[in-house]
Amino acid sequence: MTILLSLDDTDNLTSRGTGRLARDIAGIIQTTWPVRAVTRHQLFVHEAIPFTSHNSCAVIHIDAEGQKAADDVFDIAERAIMEDFIDGSDPGVASADIRQIPPAVIAFGKDAKIRVLSQDHARVLASNSAIRLKGLGGTEDGVIGAMAGLGLALTGNDGRYLSLGRVRQHTGPQDAFTLLKSGINGIFALDGREITEGTIIIQEGKSAKPCPVNGNAILFVEELNGSFHAVKRD
Repeated sequence: MTILLSLDDTDNLTSRGTGRLARDIAGIIQTTWPVRAVTRHQLFVHEAIPFTSHNSCAVIHIDAEGQKAADDVFDIAERAIMEDFIDGSDPGVASADIRQIPPAVIAFGKDAKIRVLSQDHARVLASNSAIRLKGLGGTEDGVIGAMAGLGLALTGNDGRYLSLGRVRQHTGPQDAFTLLKSGINGIFALDGREITEGTIIIQEGKSAKPCPVNGNAILFVEELNGSFHAVKRD
């Protein structure tokens, strides 16, 4: 089973981002429970929504189950955020065993990609779903993205991986075989071809950015001048 821990709006323009914080918290959690991945999910960009740079949330996928585990990882995240609180941030945190996440939370997550939503909506939904949700400072608007992250991550078809297996250990151009051994389940060209060999061109100093597709980690590439170049998708 899986516990999802979702974070949003934990940074400001000059601080470390929510994705970096999520990876750091995942490292703490990893000392107690296996962490499968960290994913990034793009939310609606609109003038009515305050955000730091791209309005995205991050979700940590943990191999654990039950309310106690969900509460424990929530407490870890809350402590980490409050110990390094960033002025100007409006953080929100949510955690849940995937078995307690109803379809309405998925609908909320999808709506958060195309509409302006409210804190009240997020809080009522969390209460009716017995999902732990909390704002940790500022306006507490981060509760909206935190709640949305749970639903989007649960679909297995949204966002991209910030951390997965050994993917981040391999930077710059890499052999397809190496990437497929690092945690990526498949490499596909945008025209549908499956790529199983050869070099995949990744920006120097950067790692591959696979996406969740039907619960699998898929790296998309495009062919340019006879070479396959990794594509970053939201």
